[in-house]
Amino acid sequence: MENHIRCFDDISKQVFNDEGVPTNSSLEQKSVENLILKIYKQFEQNASIDPDLPRLYKSAHAKFLKNALINLSQSYTCLDASRPWLIYWILHALWALKDMPDAETLSHTVSFLSKCQHSEGGYGGGPGQYSHLGTTYAAVNALSIIGTDEAYNSIDRSSLQKFLWTVREVDGSFALHRGGEQDIRGAYCAVSIAKLTNTFTEALFDKTAEWITSCQTYEGGFAGCPGMEAHGGYAYCGIAALGLLNRTKLCDLDALLRWCVNRQTSVEGGFQGRTNKLVDGCYSFWQGAIFPIISAILAQDHPEMIETVLFHQGALQEYIIVCCQAPDGGLVDKPGKPRDIYHTCYTLSGLSVAQHGTGANDAYVVGTHHNELNRIHPLHNIAPHLAYNALHYFIRHPPPVKDKN
Repeated sequence: MENHIRCFDDISKQVFNDEGVPTNSSLEQKSVENLILKIYKQFEQNASIDPDLPRLYKSAHAKFLKNALINLSQSYTCLDASRPWLIYWILHALWALKDMPDAETLSHTVSFLSKCQHSEGGYGGGPGQYSHLGTTYAAVNALSIIGTDEAYNSIDRSSLQKFLWTVREVDGSFALHRGGEQDIRGAYCAVSIAKLTNTFTEALFDKTAEWITSCQTYEGGFAGCPGMEAHGGYAYCGIAALGLLNRTKLCDLDALLRWCVNRQTSVEGGFQGRTNKLVDGCYSFWQGAIFPIISAILAQDHPEMIETVLFHQGALQEYIIVCCQAPDGGLVDKPGKPRDIYHTCYTLSGLSVAQHGTGANDAYVVGTHHNELNRIHPLHNIAPHLAYNALHYFIRHPPPVKDKN
């Protein structure tokens, strides 16, 4: 694919047409488009005199993230039950930026995550908190990113597997915590955790693929649970979990692809999470990472598809680099929104997907080579070699419990 920036005149022709029937949704869409068009017009003028544009502010983003790993502002108090998430988001974003913390900081991070590990298995949102599949997924991913023997050995895999059994339901679904709600996030987190730590067994995930498939909607995406609305985050969890389970043939892949390609916005270039919703930087990953998974599935019967990227890589990179960067570091949902660690992580993850596509071809980077990020594994959202290293390490150790009787 030729590396080029979309022309402003071409972008402006793609504005939303409400067909003379304005609604709250259409008015909000037009408002966002007008703001984005102003930014793209100014960018085109700037780029005409600076050929190195657009530029990813790597150093500023890394500084923002490293400061957050040590000291968070008071605004993050509401995420006290999500501290392993914060660690994962920060470490993964730093790895993508090729600017990881020093070994001492990483060792301290392992020690903190050990304090979040519950005696009955899994990880809570902080020391002394009950286990939750979301924070367990985040902790396992963070420890896999650190990738040291200290990190791997800190995981109590025996109690972890027991915890997975306690949140499993008879229909194959998973509750996010004991007594909690069942949704597709739980199923994905459980599968990803079990695969990375070699605690996976066929019995533990019996009927899980069938339950996940029941969450696919008439639109083609996946909902949080059967009968609900298709959503980008849930769609990613659904197809990624089916991929990890090697059961992708159960779902309607054509319908999923049709739904996903229609979530990329024409003017902005980024993705929306649901039909008739606004663009959001985090869906650069939640929607964007679905495409290399679909390409890999299609390549099982049509090998040439492994080299085929099924979304507009350049447009997504433009939206992220031109519209979503805070000048002093961090990335945002959309222009006018505040920066935060969550959007920094998933927007950079989406930027990596847009640059590397399926991973079968050379990187396609908008701007100079300075903008290139490390490649990620679309099924786990950590580096491919880090996922392999964790799996290889734990394969050398047999599953702690063969199966629940």
